[in-house]
Amino acid sequence: MTRHKRIATRKATNLSLDVDLVADAKELGINLSRACEEALRSEIAAERGRRWKEDNAAGIAASNAYVEKHGLPLEKYRQF
Repeated sequence: MTRHKRIATRKATNLSLDVDLVADAKELGINLSRACEEALRSEIAAERGRRWKEDNAAGIAASNAYVEKHGLPLEKYRQF
């Protein structure tokens, strides 16, 4: 799905937000829907990253152990 279609497909949702935050956002001309979407996208990305690290922890540990024991596989070709 393209970004344009993602934005065009919207679902009305009821949220409970801090009254002062809503007032400040309105005063500053902040679009609440867009701000909430951006924050939710950020939270989703962070949680997916956290879960990926958790799911792949054993593989990452094995790779790190290999490098500690044997060094980087192509280290002799590094120019820095």
